[in-house]
Amino acid sequence: MVYSQNKARELLSLIGEYHSNLLTRLGFFGKMDEVMGELKTIREEQTVQSHQLSNHEDRIATLEEVEKVGIQTP
Repeated sequence: MVYSQNKARELLSLIGEYHSNLLTRLGFFGKMDEVMGELKTIREEQTVQSHQLSNHEDRIATLEEVEKVGIQTP
């Protein structure tokens, strides 16, 4: 009988330890909100950087055309 009581206590201790490491629903959704917020920020930054890159490519193409034609720039 003593063995089973000790074993039961050990099992309850393990279950309690395991349970304390699990995320609660609220904790899970809180972490997901953080991750999704960061993802949204990254996507917005990527859009801005893509637009800037496109603008720079257009400017470089214009300068290359000017150089081909032989127009002197100040």
